[in-house]
Amino acid sequence: MLEQVKEISMLYDFYGDLLPEKQREIFRLYHEDNYSLAEIGQEYDITRQGVHEALKRAMEKLAGFEAKLGLVKRFSDTEQALNTVRQEIGALTALYDNDKEFHRALDNMKQAIDGLER
Repeated sequence: MLEQVKEISMLYDFYGDLLPEKQREIFRLYHEDNYSLAEIGQEYDITRQGVHEALKRAMEKLAGFEAKLGLVKRFSDTEQALNTVRQEIGALTALYDNDKEFHRALDNMKQAIDGLER
């Protein structure tokens, strides 16, 4: 469940601006502001079923964007790779505790990695 919420949030973060405005707002109200289908329906003067269909179409569009572009997967893969490199740097730092030149090189690598996330 939590993994699904994270996936939906990532898709919306990456591709939400590509949705039509009304669909984007309905999606945001439901997933970010925790409005009920009925509350959103009242806001937009549509039925609960209409809200449900709008959410379903929005999710299909977001998934379609990801299938074509793969930005969320690429981002997740990059994050995982960076975390692995950080762990390896930490292990090397501990292993070569007395080598100041090596530590300096590792620190430079870590700063370069941290710079990628800005």
